[in-house]
Amino acid sequence: QVQLVESGGGLVQAGGSLRLSCAASGRTFSDYSMGWFRQAPGKEREFVAAISWSGVNTYYANSVKGRFTMSRDNAKNTVSLQMNSLNLEDTAVYYCALKGRALDYMNPRAYTSWGQGTQVTVSS
Repeated sequence: QVQLVESGGGLVQAGGSLRLSCAASGRTFSDYSMGWFRQAPGKEREFVAAISWSGVNTYYANSVKGRFTMSRDNAKNTVSLQMNSLNLEDTAVYYCALKGRALDYMNPRAYTSWGQGTQVTVSS
């Protein structure tokens, strides 16, 4: 089993930036693709970004493409999500997840381990 712990959330003004981090332990982290999801109040959890095990390939939701960048450091067992040009619609709890199933990277069911989430609030 793997443990995932997110950090870096907080309150930011619209147009600002935040960097989320996720630390993994307990498993061979570098063997797995990783993803970020978010869930706003009253809404379903939605895909944000994913990265392949090597870090070569990244995938983004259309709503964040060009603003968010996902990266990983396999030596440190961490993934990060750099979020720029934040807007009110980005307000949500953000979750880091490990992709343990051979399903589409946008499908939450592809992910077998989840962090506890970190709150991101964008104010006007």
